[in-house]
Amino acid sequence: MTEQNSRTSRLGWRRLLAATAATGVWTACLTGLAPSVAVADDIQSQQWYLDQMKAEEMWKVSQGEGVKVAVVDSGVDSSIPTLRGQVLPGKDLSGGPRDEMKDRDGHGTSMAQLIAGTGADGSVKGIAPKAKILSFKTGGDPAGRAGNGAVLFMGETIRAAAESDAQIINVSLAGGPDQVTRKAIDYAVSKGKLVFAGTGNEGKGGNFRQYPAALPEVAGIAAMGKSGKVADFSTHGRDTTLAGPGLDVPAWCDGKKKKYCVKGNGGTSAATAITSGAAALLWAKHPDWTANQVLRVLIKTASGTNKGKGRSKYLGYGGVRPRINLLEGKGDPGDPDISPLTGEKTINSRAGQKSSPGKGSDKDDAPDKVKVADSSSDDGSSNVLWISLGAVALVIVLSGGAFAWARARRE
Repeated sequence: MTEQNSRTSRLGWRRLLAATAATGVWTACLTGLAPSVAVADDIQSQQWYLDQMKAEEMWKVSQGEGVKVAVVDSGVDSSIPTLRGQVLPGKDLSGGPRDEMKDRDGHGTSMAQLIAGTGADGSVKGIAPKAKILSFKTGGDPAGRAGNGAVLFMGETIRAAAESDAQIINVSLAGGPDQVTRKAIDYAVSKGKLVFAGTGNEGKGGNFRQYPAALPEVAGIAAMGKSGKVADFSTHGRDTTLAGPGLDVPAWCDGKKKKYCVKGNGGTSAATAITSGAAALLWAKHPDWTANQVLRVLIKTASGTNKGKGRSKYLGYGGVRPRINLLEGKGDPGDPDISPLTGEKTINSRAGQKSSPGKGSDKDDAPDKVKVADSSSDDGSSNVLWISLGAVALVIVLSGGAFAWARARRE
């Protein structure tokens, strides 16, 4: 990667993202906005989606064992009880102290535990508790925090994750378009990786397209609540592939990791992490599948798909439901080499497999590209404050207007 490309990446992520309030400025100060609970409390009782997704039943079939998920974020604190023994070395490209196992922000650690937390000491339990996390720390803040400039090295960090042996790449961050990130995603797909990214939390703030979720090879994840309806803050449109639980989801209140915040927390960040964990469950059960097949089954078994609604601009193909495959055996994986997102053949799509590629049981029943029929019938009426875990917003003035940088989260 040339110095010019690296510079382009940083500028691109700085320049575009969220619409601001009338003043053109927003301030993210969140921790005090949501009720918190001490770590010693049983936070699992507040993970409402575990019951809805029938996690205990799914875990009898698969817990994600053998699958690795790269978390591109603010770092992952591997010392907390729920993540002890769950985090493997990745890489730190934050520009700060070189240690991807440290997380001064708390966001990356929250995402990792939603994916693969063991639930030790009554803490958060991940949807795939036997999967492993690889931490890839992005940033730009000299102190190593993600709150100020967290996406400045996004493309470089995604490329590093693509070079690892992780099968899934979780990006619970967002920014503006740039060529370095686009090329990194292309590279990741060519290596057989399955990439999930949050669509963003701009549903009430301009609804701008956010990257990398807006790239055609990336599965964009929206946030939904207990009712199965889209959260009103969730960015919507043609980039939405699936939806995951993203409202009232436990997360660390701040980088100190002493308390969880629940009410109002989550966002497309959490929805993306839970969806990555759902993919890990499927891949552990079907290690011979490719990334295309895992994603195709998630799409075909989503909550909206079986109701004949087609694709919605709010929830995509619907809420993610790995239990439909794990417990009911439904969902044809289809062609291993054809992307269900683009309908095109991916290069080296078998790279993420554990063994030889599987055979789709009936290719006619598993179209290479799922048909899209836009629907706006989903209700986005949740009354939730638009907030994020970061404590600082980076304000940029472009073309006479003020724009703010933000990560794709709702906490």
